[in-house]
Amino acid sequence: MLALTYTEENYLKAIYSIQHNNTSGEVSVNEIADKMQTRPATVTDMLRKLSEKELIHYEKYKKIQLSDTGSKAALSVLRKHRLWESFLHDKLNFSWDEVHEVAEQLEHIQSAKLTERLDEFLGFPEYDPHGDPIPKSNGDIPESRATLLSERKVGDVCKIVAVKDTTTAFLQQLERFKLKIGSRIAITEIMPFDKSILVIADGNNFQLSEKIAANLLVL
Repeated sequence: MLALTYTEENYLKAIYSIQHNNTSGEVSVNEIADKMQTRPATVTDMLRKLSEKELIHYEKYKKIQLSDTGSKAALSVLRKHRLWESFLHDKLNFSWDEVHEVAEQLEHIQSAKLTERLDEFLGFPEYDPHGDPIPKSNGDIPESRATLLSERKVGDVCKIVAVKDTTTAFLQQLERFKLKIGSRIAITEIMPFDKSILVIADGNNFQLSEKIAANLLVL
């Protein structure tokens, strides 16, 4: 397997994430800079390196796409990250707002044998603690029919299956509402002015902002 630095792996993972969420499947330098919290000039330098290793398709001033090799490398890092998150949460009792930062460090361990043993030890989970699908060793990813809570209508009863935002602030905000993966929500009203949503969950009535609703994936 092609040897990559931690930074190169982080860029590939970031590009994959942006590409996966863009309908065009293409990524801009500014999008990567925002994701990596760095300057566009720094991103451009890294893109040249990734292009030389044939991990991306890149031409100056044009959109970026992962190559097949780059996609496989990104999925490998993502697989390790989500397995480590599952291990930290399920076996070491880390809360779901704590696992991301630690998994960011562990995802760069190169041992394929360790990754496969970890997957087996966890019982081959399909989703991590945030509801994100865990890529299989062959790169396959479980498909989801989930939609955003913000796209549902009054009267819908649904279950939270994933969160789009995995920042500590967002996850702690959900905990204040006692919302988690598996929580059932009934939509009672949608406010026309700001699109905030009135819901019932576990017998409690409360209001969710449109921003929160747009970061909750439900079935």
